[in-house]
Amino acid sequence: MLDTHGRQYLDPLINGSAHILSRMGIRPDQVTWLAFLAGIASAMMILPGLRLLSVFLLWVSGFLDTLDGALARETRRSSSWGTVLDITFDRLVELALIICLALTDHHIWPAMILLLSGIIFSMTIFLTVGALSEKASSKSFYYQAGLMERTEGFIFFSIMILFRNIRVPVTFLFSTLIIITGFQRLFEARRLFRK
Repeated sequence: MLDTHGRQYLDPLINGSAHILSRMGIRPDQVTWLAFLAGIASAMMILPGLRLLSVFLLWVSGFLDTLDGALARETRRSSSWGTVLDITFDRLVELALIICLALTDHHIWPAMILLLSGIIFSMTIFLTVGALSEKASSKSFYYQAGLMERTEGFIFFSIMILFRNIRVPVTFLFSTLIIITGFQRLFEARRLFRK
């Protein structure tokens, strides 16, 4: 929801940064890798309890994740491989965060199982609709907006990292909202493909 409706306010910063990187000769795939490495580093910082550093690296990863697409459009280097790499790395960062959170708190395991289930359910619909739809977007495939998008996920992960005492209920809320988003996308797909 925030990605879809709030992006217009961040576009000047993102596009300006992409322009600077373009002039420096930085390639979109390099930014994709940097976003991935920052995300994995964020997850790793959970293990020794470096929570503020973890959250900082998570948001650096998120910013770079938006920047690679803008840079690809700026340099006219958009590619299907770049899209695959971007989406794959996003899921691997989420998985690393979930694993590292679970390793530091065994009470959260049932909530994490539900969270993983919700992500698999929602992303299956999202990616299948994107692959089957003839519509296109600036993201190289049909992008289904939803209640829970990447920014909302980062907000929830940040809360889970910073506030261990409320981690379990926050994770259950996060999971519930992702599952609702999955059904939202499923119903939209039904309308889309019945036309």
